[in-house]
Amino acid sequence: MRIGLKVKPPKVGGILETAVYVDDMEAAHTFYSNVLGLERMVAGDRLFAYNAGPAQTLLVFHRGHTGEDVATPGGVVPGHDTAGHGHFAFHISTDELQAWREYLKHHDVSVISEVVWPAGGTSLYFKDPDGNILELAAPPLWPNFLS
Repeated sequence: MRIGLKVKPPKVGGILETAVYVDDMEAAHTFYSNVLGLERMVAGDRLFAYNAGPAQTLLVFHRGHTGEDVATPGGVVPGHDTAGHGHFAFHISTDELQAWREYLKHHDVSVISEVVWPAGGTSLYFKDPDGNILELAAPPLWPNFLS
């Protein structure tokens, strides 16, 4: 890999999918489907895929079952895995913060931290059944996340 070349990269269109790794697929499905209300689009032995918004997919992988390459009719998907707890954030609107606080409490999901960012946005942090750290983030947060 050449680092430091003065060649401008092609544009990235955004993050299409993000992944979290879990030990208990059924507990994860109950949480992501029944508590967070995400529609499962794919169910397999090693992964579930959820609709997380327009052109956004949350992949829930069965930890320890994704390290090997997988041959598909279209090509080989390289193996991957992680250890420890992951993190990702869902975008919410500012006017939904209180509704989310109440909704999570109703489902016995504890908000473990609430952060008001220097830009003025607010994040609610909580855990999924496997201990992954999830965030509900209301703008403004990052310079590219204003509304």
